[in-house]
Amino acid sequence: MVHLRKSLAPYWWPIPRKAGGVWAVRPSPGPHSLAYSLPLAMVIRDVLKYAKTMREARYIISRGYVKVDGVVRRDYKFPVGLMDVVEIVPTGEVYRVVPDSEKYYSLLPIHSEEASLKLLRVEGKTAVKGGKLQLHFHDGRNLITTPELGRQIKTFDSVLYDLQNKSIKMHIPLKLGVNVLAIHGSNVGFAGVLHEIVWTLKRRQSVVAIKRGDEVRRTILGYVMAVGAESPVVKISP
Repeated sequence: MVHLRKSLAPYWWPIPRKAGGVWAVRPSPGPHSLAYSLPLAMVIRDVLKYAKTMREARYIISRGYVKVDGVVRRDYKFPVGLMDVVEIVPTGEVYRVVPDSEKYYSLLPIHSEEASLKLLRVEGKTAVKGGKLQLHFHDGRNLITTPELGRQIKTFDSVLYDLQNKSIKMHIPLKLGVNVLAIHGSNVGFAGVLHEIVWTLKRRQSVVAIKRGDEVRRTILGYVMAVGAESPVVKISP
């Protein structure tokens, strides 16, 4: 299906539902699903306000003025999602897509030094030829690692990834006491320390408790991401 009705778009998209026509831009198939992504043109027009119309947003993107994860993207439908790094080339502004309790996902301004760093959550592992292991990340990225490193990194762990060198700079295991961030669900945007894990037969449905000060919130394991051992390794909040 080429088009997407506004009434069927994710509820958190920053678009008027009853004005400006019936249709919205449908994200192209890519690194993020429809439910958890924004088309690049909507990021330029409705979030960053660099354009007033879709035509202006498409022009900006087609000129190569926008990078996502260090790569120039000219497809105005390209899906932008969790932890993606968006760079506006002419101005040098850099943003990271982070969970937000009010907007679901928001673009957080970050320093240019962090532009090449991205947090990735490990969604699975596969054994490949030569005894190596291939890691599968939440943004569709795959990386073949040595057997030693592959055995250390487990599903649901996070890694700090270097976008320029295409390598892992840091491994963040998902375990009690680490800093985590709720990336989906009703607690999206809530950050704190992983306080408890209640394992179930379906691992992704295991219940976890996140503690911040005296406040404790519960969600499922599939909705959390490890962001640092003692503190977040990248900027995830204003």
